[in-house]
Amino acid sequence: MHLRRGARRHDERGIAVPSPIAVLSLAAVALAGVAFVTTSGDPEEPAKAAGPVSASSSPSPSAPAPSPSAAATTAPKQVIDKQKPKKPKEPAVRRGQVYVEVYNNSGISGLAGSTASRIAGAGWQVVGSDNWYGTIPASTVYYPDRLEEEAELLAKDLGIARLNPAISPMRFDRLTVILTADFA
Repeated sequence: MHLRRGARRHDERGIAVPSPIAVLSLAAVALAGVAFVTTSGDPEEPAKAAGPVSASSSPSPSAPAPSPSAAATTAPKQVIDKQKPKKPKEPAVRRGQVYVEVYNNSGISGLAGSTASRIAGAGWQVVGSDNWYGTIPASTVYYPDRLEEEAELLAKDLGIARLNPAISPMRFDRLTVILTADFA
């Protein structure tokens, strides 16, 4: 290969400089990997917040003292669990915010009224009591879907075992109790 006079010889050795897009892509992949490693964990395990530890002079009678091996196994989880978001606690059923109607489907005079008084005394918001015309096989608490937990609590308060979803002509903003016998 002959070079002409005055022609420069090009050196084909050199360094390929990556483009800014390649550098940013590599950095994004690295950050994604770090984020994955730091946030991965058991999604089934409930979040626990590591709170301050307070020392007391006497042990709590309701809580047994943890063994040293148990404390050693839970310490790393507490560090990891701090990074997980806290799950909001479900609010307790507030009886006074739930409307209840009570109906008598038995031959016992005044059963709906006396049971309504008993329910109101337990804190429920009774909005009516009357007679129910139809055939109900057993005393029942009827509920709309959004009040199922409240219905379970009301049934427990009254000692009623039968719960069913509300049906027409019942109102779907409240619990409906239909009594077939006195169980007081």
